[in-house]
Amino acid sequence: MTKLDDLNERILRELGRDGRISNIELADRVGLSPSACLRRVQELERSGVITGYRAVLDRTRLGVGFVAYIGVGLNNHSKASQEAFERAISRAPEVRECHNTTGTIEYLLRVECADLASYKVFHTDMLGALPQVNGITSYVVIGSPKDERA
Repeated sequence: MTKLDDLNERILRELGRDGRISNIELADRVGLSPSACLRRVQELERSGVITGYRAVLDRTRLGVGFVAYIGVGLNNHSKASQEAFERAISRAPEVRECHNTTGTIEYLLRVECADLASYKVFHTDMLGALPQVNGITSYVVIGSPKDERA
């Protein structure tokens, strides 16, 4: 784990808000010279703290009108069963996130579809057809008052 000082934390906070900020503006916001700021950002990149930059997309404008979190329980807890499930999920474009969890379910998925009808197709024809799946619980997102994913 990389130890971060206050300046690095401020740099990361600003880049988290706007990954396209110019180095001059970033340096001004965190109180550094542009050259010192650039060195710090490059070191954060080299050390793997910053792993990339992404565009934040308006999913609604891309035709996504339905979002749900899906709890998935497996009928077999073997490594082979988990790997087979993960391979299948990695090929599903509707699945935007897949997390292996502890507790009553094995996986938590974030699924994005055009609408309820397309979600039903995904739920039935893809997820429900996997032999490893024992249980599916859907939590439909009706609003996101806080979402800091990039």
